[in-house]
Parts: sequence; C-alpha cells; structure tokens
Amino acid sequence: MATVSDYESILCVKPDVNVYRIPPRATNRGYRASDWKLDAPDWTGRMRITAKGKVAYIKLEDKISGELFAQAPVEEYPGIAVETVSDSSRYFVLRIQDDNGRSAFIGVGFGDRGDAFDFNVALQDHFKWVKQEIEISKQSQLPDTGPKLDLGFKEGQTITLNIGQSRKRDKPRQTGSGGLGLLPPPPGGKIAQPPPSGSSNHNTEPITGGVDTGCLLDLDSSNSNSVVQSNHSSDLWGDFSTSASSLAQPAQHESSSTSWVKF
Repeated sequence: MATVSDYESILCVKPDVNVYRIPPRATNRGYRASDWKLDAPDWTGRMRITAKGKVAYIKLEDKISGELFAQAPVEEYPGIAVETVSDSSRYFVLRIQDDNGRSAFIGVGFGDRGDAFDFNVALQDHFKWVKQEIEISKQSQLPDTGPKLDLGFKEGQTITLNIGQSRKRDKPRQTGSGGLGLLPPPPGGKIAQPPPSGSSNHNTEPITGGVDTGCLLDLDSSNSNSVVQSNHSSDLWGDFSTSASSLAQPAQHESSSTSWVKF
C-alpha cells in the first residue's frame, strides 16, 4: 500500500519568474538584489513548488514545453536552501542541485509582490505541517503512563432509565353532550330570573286612592265592566269644589257617573 511519502503534491505554481546570476557574497550581511542585473534576467520561465513527503522541491521549468531547467530541494524553511535578500521582498536566493549532487546559488525574482507572498506562504504552510507530523509521531511513541479512565460497570452494578415519564399528561377537558367544551360562569355573576308567567290582561283598570276618598266600587254580577261611584261627600273631592259647587252639584254628579260607566 502506498504511503503519503510516495505521492507528489503541488503546493504552488507561478507562471512568470526571472532567474539571475549572482556574484559571490562578500560579507555576512546577506544578499542584495541591487547588486544583480535586474533589467536583464538570464532566464525566464515558470516556477512550480511540489512536495514529496517532508521535502519540498522548487522547480524552474520552461513555460511551453515544461522542461526542467533547475531544481532546489528544500528540507527546512527558512534555511540555506531559500534565503531572502535584504533590500526587497520580491527576490530570493535559491540553492539548486543536479542529479550528481553539485549545487549552485542563483537569484530569482517576481514581477508582482503577490506572487512573492504566495511563494513564501506555500513554503511556510508545508513545513508547519511537517512540524505537526513530527510532534504527533513523538507522542505516539511515548508510553502512556497516566491513569486510565475506567467507565465500565462494576460487578453487580445496575442502572435505571426512566423514559417518557418526565412529563405529566394534561387532564382532558370536560365536554358537554355536543362534544364542545363548556366555559364556566364568570365569578360573581347572577342568572337573570324569568318574568312571572301569572300576569293577565284585564279590561278593568284599578283605581288608586286612599281610604279617605270614600269611593266604593260596586261590581255588578252581570256586567264586570261597570263601575259605580256612590259617595261624593268626601273631603278630597271637597278640596276641588268651590262655593259654586253647590249650584252645579247635580250636573257634576250626573257627568261623573256617566264617565265611570263609559270607562
């Protein structure tokens, strides 16, 4: 079965890169891109960064044919295989090697700062992953000396589960004969009483008056609608009479009796 180290993965591809011949470094201050002939690059092509296992490879290839021009294996970054210059962020120094193990230092540069940033980040991410893999392998080789957590049941130990009994069921509402719920009466409410059914309609209208009037109603057994007034000598009727009442007493008596009979 193939392992991860048997596959080659592509980390980054840049279509335009310039290659320069650089002079030997005279001091320990580092390389300077201003010392190179930046306006006349010695070679122009594309850059492809690949990884196989823990080693990254910076490959300079022809744009059209893809023929390999030079290759720089990188085992650590930052390191001697890839160095930055002191006066620019777009130029780097690579240590290239051939199949025989011979090495040389060349300068490479990008026309865009974004391409230089991607080149730098691709190498950083790869070796960050390499570092994590080393840490994981070290931890797997260390013996586990800590106490182990035992989550198993002891002998005779049991557990009880109450499923579906945590909620109380609501009591069903009482319904009437029609199947609809009846609302209770409002608090403090009173039910109106029906009107009395014993009321009747009579043709006679009761006469209201005090006992002092002295009026007597004689109801004839043959005609219940006739009303007879017998006494006009009471004090109440006398208050409405004047000195001239004595002259018109016969006429008033006759007219009053007639009105009572018509009523």
